[in-house]
Amino acid sequence: MAESKTVSNTENLLKFMKLDQKGSVMAEYVWVDGNNGVRSKTKTLTKKPSGIDELPEWNFDGSSCGQASGENSDVYLRPAAVFPDPFRLGDNVIVLAECWDSDGTPNKFNYRHDCARLMEAHKQHKTWFGLEQEYTLFDEYDNVYGWPRGGFPGPQGPYYCGVGTGKVFCRDIVEAHYKACLYAGVNIAGINAEVMPGQWEFQVGPCEGIDMGDHLWMARFLLERVAEEFGAKISFHPKPIPGDWNGAGLHTNVSSEEMRNPGGIKHIEAAIKRLEKRHEEHIAVYGSDNALRLTGAHETGAIDTFSYGVADRGASIRIPRSVGAEGKGYFEDRRPASNGDPYQITGIMVETIYGGLEPESK
Repeated sequence: MAESKTVSNTENLLKFMKLDQKGSVMAEYVWVDGNNGVRSKTKTLTKKPSGIDELPEWNFDGSSCGQASGENSDVYLRPAAVFPDPFRLGDNVIVLAECWDSDGTPNKFNYRHDCARLMEAHKQHKTWFGLEQEYTLFDEYDNVYGWPRGGFPGPQGPYYCGVGTGKVFCRDIVEAHYKACLYAGVNIAGINAEVMPGQWEFQVGPCEGIDMGDHLWMARFLLERVAEEFGAKISFHPKPIPGDWNGAGLHTNVSSEEMRNPGGIKHIEAAIKRLEKRHEEHIAVYGSDNALRLTGAHETGAIDTFSYGVADRGASIRIPRSVGAEGKGYFEDRRPASNGDPYQITGIMVETIYGGLEPESK
C-alpha cells in the first residue's frame, strides 16, 4: 500500500478507541456537498438515539463546501437516515443528512428532497433499484494502483473478476469496505474486480424507493473513509484514464412490482419507450464528463443515441437474457456515469416512467 503520512497509525489509535465514553454517543453527520462529494463532522449526543426523531438538526459553513455564499453561509443539516458506525463501534452512529437553507427551502444541491417526494407519490409501484458502483483506486501521487510508475500495465483481459498477483490490486481496501458496509447495515450485494486494472465495483440493492440513494451515498462515504485509512484516493470519474481502457459507470437496475409479476415484460418495454423519449434529459443528470465514457466502445452505447436489446452491453438499456426468457423481472440502464448522483438518477427514472409532480408550494 501507499507509503503515506496520511495513513492512520492504527496501533496507537486502538488504545484510545477502547476508552469508555461515559454514556455519550458520537454521531458522524454526513452530507453531499456542492461538488458531488461527501463531507462530515461529529457531534456528541448524551444518549443513543432510538430513531431519526431523536437526532438534532445541525449546521455547517456552506461557503466552504460550495453550497452557499460567504454573506449567508449557514446551511442546516436535517437527519434523514442513521447507520451504525463501523469505525467507532459501540452505540456510535453515522447520520446521513439533507441540506437546507436558512429560508426553509432545500439547498440547491439537495437532490434527495425531490427524489423522496417522487418515491412517496409513486410508492404503490414498489420500485426496486440496484446500483453497480464502479470506481478506480489511485495512490497519493495520482497513479492508478498496480500500474507501473509512468507506464501502463498489460492490455485488458485478465483483470475482470481476476484472482492473483498482477491481476488485482488493493483487495484489502475492497474487503475492508465490504465489511464496513455490512456492519453499517448498508444493503451491499457484492463486489468484483473490473475490466481495467485498479478498477473495482460494488453493488448496492435491491433497495426500494429513497433507500437506494441513501444506501449508495453511505456506501460511497464508507469507501472514502476506508481508503483514507490506507492512504489511497478514490476516483468516481467516468473515464479516469484516456485511451483503450474501460470507463466507470453506475449501471442502474430497475424493477417495479408490475415488472416482477407474470407478463411484466410488457411493463418493461413500456418503460423503455418512455425512457427513449427523454434520453437527453436523462443524460443531463447522469453524471459529468459522461461523453468521455459513452462512446459506443468499451461496453457502452453512444451518448447521442438511444438503444436497447436483450443481453446487449453495448446498448443504452439492457434486458437480461433471463428476463427475456421468463417474460418478467427488471432492466438495466447502462448510461449513468460512476459519478452520477443516485437521487437524481432514481428520481428521474420514476418521474419518466410514472409521471412528475407539481412544483412544491413555498
